[in-house]
Amino acid sequence: MQKPSVAELRPVVHPPGVKDRRSGEHWAGRLYMRELSLRIDRHLVNTKVTPNQLTYLMTVFGVLAAPALLVPGIPGAVLGVLMVQLYLLFDCVDGELARWRKQYSLAGVYVDRVGAYLCDAAVLVGFGLRAADLWGSGRIDWLWAFLGTLAALGAILIKAETDLVGVARHQTGKPPVQESASEPRTSGMALARKAAAALKFHRLVLGVEASLLILVLAVLDTVRDDLFFSRLGVAVLAGIALLQTLLHLVSILASSRLK
Repeated sequence: MQKPSVAELRPVVHPPGVKDRRSGEHWAGRLYMRELSLRIDRHLVNTKVTPNQLTYLMTVFGVLAAPALLVPGIPGAVLGVLMVQLYLLFDCVDGELARWRKQYSLAGVYVDRVGAYLCDAAVLVGFGLRAADLWGSGRIDWLWAFLGTLAALGAILIKAETDLVGVARHQTGKPPVQESASEPRTSGMALARKAAAALKFHRLVLGVEASLLILVLAVLDTVRDDLFFSRLGVAVLAGIALLQTLLHLVSILASSRLK
């Protein structure tokens, strides 16, 4: 069977709204990954590969970010970025293949969300273990591993706070939340939300952004010949994760999402 062209795939797998979802589409997807995934799609649509299999593969790549980051120096940081980018690629491809074939699955949606939790957590836990200097000649400093795990917990809780809105609405018989409902009901909260959105500091605990930050810090550590910048980064990300967990919860309670 002839492979569809990118032009044939695009209107089906990228229907209006896919790239414009404020809370559902990553900037890297809009910027480059959706274009790359289209090139992968055309080689998969006529195979026996299922969307769910790609979702499982996506999850594996996300989890592999943690052991990749345990490789010392810049090579480990590069491997971490590569694993996260492969996670992001297959996160695009699985849904696009499902839309082309009209092959939808609740299990696929569920595993996709689990994969998102695991990827963010793996990057932050791996970063903490990296900063603890597991393979160094000195004493392992488990404080940094603890802070990395704390950051991972915060990243998971932030996602859980969002997902639990849907659970609460479903259990009370309400329809899925609309994006407009995420706007705060008070002007003060709206201003705070806009300020946070402009700074985008909260995105640093997400897998893609965190992996890129880790690579930058690995370069700086190499120049300095120690782990100062990585350890500073772990501490900052732990602080951001804990602060954002609280702020995100307040934002949800102050919006119309639970009304």
